Amino acid sequence: MNWQEIIGIVAGCCTTIAFLPQVIKTWKSKSAKDLSLSMFLIFFTGVLLWLTYGILISDIPVILANGATLVLSGILLFFKIRFK
Repeated sequence: MNWQEIIGIVAGCCTTIAFLPQVIKTWKSKSAKDLSLSMFLIFFTGVLLWLTYGILISDIPVILANGATLVLSGILLFFKIRFK
């Protein structure tokens, strides 16, 4: 593993972990009223495209980071729709 991949993995971990507090807060409070549905739909689409890009170029840090972020943002989208 080279230093570029290490930077990519650390960056991916930071941006992915950043979603965890919001997921936990939304789950505990059972309220997603303050989350913007349009922002999360656009974000989810962007992350899905980044994941697709990572798969196409076989870039493991991009795949892992965006795969995990897609799951977390998908959970928030689910909560937004479920806790309306």
